[in-house]
Amino acid sequence: MMQHTVEIETGDGTCPAALSIPEDEGPWPAVIMFPDAGGMRPTMRQMGERLSGLGYIVLVPDFYYRNGRYEPFDMRTAFQNAESRDRIMAMARSYTVDMAVRDALAFVDCLDSLPEKSLGGIGTTGYCMGGRLSLIAAGVLGGRIAAAASFHGGNLAKEDDPDSPHHKAGAIEATVYVAGAVEDQSFTDEQKDRLETALTEAGVAHTIETYPAHHGFAVPDNATYDEAASERHWHAMENLFGSVLRS
Repeated sequence: MMQHTVEIETGDGTCPAALSIPEDEGPWPAVIMFPDAGGMRPTMRQMGERLSGLGYIVLVPDFYYRNGRYEPFDMRTAFQNAESRDRIMAMARSYTVDMAVRDALAFVDCLDSLPEKSLGGIGTTGYCMGGRLSLIAAGVLGGRIAAAASFHGGNLAKEDDPDSPHHKAGAIEATVYVAGAVEDQSFTDEQKDRLETALTEAGVAHTIETYPAHHGFAVPDNATYDEAASERHWHAMENLFGSVLRS
């Protein structure tokens, strides 16, 4: 496959992204892979390449582009160091839902313009805050998102958050897959129940599961990476996108 950096014009500037396209003749379904709070770094590029190897065009955006150039975080130790932890949290908090919505529209427009892309809706997936972004995109872009996955995503159904994705369940046309983690304060059992109720009442086809692993289980450079849970997530993602985007 071929991966290269592209620049996407958004309403707020230029967002760099890693774009992977399978080498064989297409067309191919397309997926946006939203990174976790650590943002763009080699691990996320590699994950984009792995998904692309299954037969997808994959866009991994650097959604922190408004912060200018930054050194990639070492997520194995980032939250053990006060300086790096504070920097990550400040960058994450600075990325508002309004920004995310504008960016998601630009990302989808970029993928839809590619001659290698097959007709039909796009898939989204993401990790940690990226899992939340995946569901936000599904809630604001309607039929343009056909399948949306979230892995150890946080604050997906927070009752006192007006921007929580569960409030937009009625606008979601995608098939949704959510994999939570055990003892995850960012996505508690209460939130899981609330999200289940919202998606069910909205008639959204969905699956919500809890993996026997901790927050961060799917991303190899996270301190809480769990190989077995990560492989399970790859199979779940392949099943979701294969059944929806290739149908």
